[in-house]
Amino acid sequence: MIYLHIPFCARKCSYCAFYSRVSSADRQPYVDALCEEIRQRANELWDNHHHIKTVYFGGGTPTLLSIEQLGQITEQLHRSFNLSEVAECTIEANPENLAPQYLSSLRQLNFFNRISIGVQSFDDSDLHLLNRRHNGEQAREAIRQARNMGFRNISIDLIYGIPRQSEATWMSNLAECANLDVQHLSCYALTVENGTMLERQIQSSRVAMPSNDEVVSRYKTLLHWCRNNNFSQYEISNFCREPYRSRHNRRYWDRTPYMGFGAAAHSFDGKHRRWNISDTERYIASITNRQPYFETETLSDKDAFNEYIMTALRTTEGINKTLIDSRFSEHLERNIRKFISARQIIETDNWYRPAEEGLLHADGIAAELFVD
Repeated sequence: MIYLHIPFCARKCSYCAFYSRVSSADRQPYVDALCEEIRQRANELWDNHHHIKTVYFGGGTPTLLSIEQLGQITEQLHRSFNLSEVAECTIEANPENLAPQYLSSLRQLNFFNRISIGVQSFDDSDLHLLNRRHNGEQAREAIRQARNMGFRNISIDLIYGIPRQSEATWMSNLAECANLDVQHLSCYALTVENGTMLERQIQSSRVAMPSNDEVVSRYKTLLHWCRNNNFSQYEISNFCREPYRSRHNRRYWDRTPYMGFGAAAHSFDGKHRRWNISDTERYIASITNRQPYFETETLSDKDAFNEYIMTALRTTEGINKTLIDSRFSEHLERNIRKFISARQIIETDNWYRPAEEGLLHADGIAAELFVD
């Protein structure tokens, strides 16, 4: 699978710690460098090189690029890789960028069949606190227009645990998903990341985060709503109306090899990780001058085991016993017993599956199962 990072934003959201640039000056040079990286890496012998199933344009905000720039990238992908087996091509978007003409041109590229819209909330107060550029009505209209232009596979992001977000507001956000006939939801609890505007607001007492009990309550409301509205949960934060699971994201969780292109993008071949420098100017210069622009590491067997445990416990499928290195089976069996006894983990013949309570504490459970 292929991931392309488009690190441009119109402005920084209050909670965001991802690498991005609030600039338009270097977009075309960046697109040129991105295409050159794709060209240079076309002959890499990655395990999935000849079996690419998904392509994902993430960011940042990919829809800040012009249709011509997106076309330049997709044409380079077609020249460099065999995309005949690709079933899902996703582009992330913000509501304010999805004018009807842009959406129409996006469809005419004949490349993207899935769109992921960063709504975060339909409530204007929430959006103001998050420093988003759109309002609730723009979000609704973007979803309606995407559907009108032929996008059937539409995903939206929502955030819960926002300061001053009431239960009624959260329920209203979920109700909008049903009203707008959305097929996929990615719902995240708001977290405070170092160096963000949100962290500074909290430190200065301008904003107070909700209690952990409130956040858990919102999550349980989400689970209840999804069950009543035919949304299947397949990962801690991801829900869909079948058959609209994200094929791309699911492959991260089962450690499928992938190639990442662009500044700050990561790649994984099954044994090695590779990450590009998180600086667009250095990235462009390094690609242009054929200088090093990435670092690599080789995963130990312990690292591979721990990563699998961490990602598997975030999914409703859980840990596949047959995929565990035999050297670590006894360790896992011994340490997972208490979570089975506590009914956080359900054991079947070949699987350790997290129960609802287990998903709530997946990261903590995983930490206790890691091999030192």
